[in-house]
Amino acid sequence: MTEPLPPRPAPPKPHPPAEERRHMIRRRALTLLIIVLLIGIPAGYLVISANQSRSSGKDKEEKYSATGLTAGWPSKLQRRLYQVPVPHPSGKVAHYETNNWKTSRLYVQFETTSAGLDAFLAGVGVDRGDLKRGAVTIGDRDQRVTGWRFTGPGPWWGLVHRQKNPLPTRDIVVNLADPAYPMVYVVSRTVP
Repeated sequence: MTEPLPPRPAPPKPHPPAEERRHMIRRRALTLLIIVLLIGIPAGYLVISANQSRSSGKDKEEKYSATGLTAGWPSKLQRRLYQVPVPHPSGKVAHYETNNWKTSRLYVQFETTSAGLDAFLAGVGVDRGDLKRGAVTIGDRDQRVTGWRFTGPGPWWGLVHRQKNPLPTRDIVVNLADPAYPMVYVVSRTVP
């Protein structure tokens, strides 16, 4: 009896033709490119977005952690909400806003002309006749917040313009040491 022959090793696979190999490499490269695009672009967008968000948060934190007056005009929205019509021309303009669950306040100071003071008072709904000589109507608490001190040369004139909620109540003090260029201080507060 004859012994069975051992199985023959399979002949080596011939290399695919060069064109088929190029097609396979191109397909793998295209697959890799698609994966990079599907994962890399959204990941890059998330990194950029996170950095922008962090920067925005830092800017807001700096803005809202500021204490005291900031040089410059309050925004039009603030002036409208708090009903503080800062007249043109005005100089030495500064403002500060505080908000909490109980009361929101806008502090504004500006130097204007005599006509500018009249325009401001008319915009508030009062006139010079409503101002009382020697009346410092802005309280100690608000003076501490802003750093205002009403002890310098006067005369100081003031009034409190109360309005029915939700309209703001405004405490106004005017320094008429130089009647041609009065300095005006306003605290406008609203109750949410």
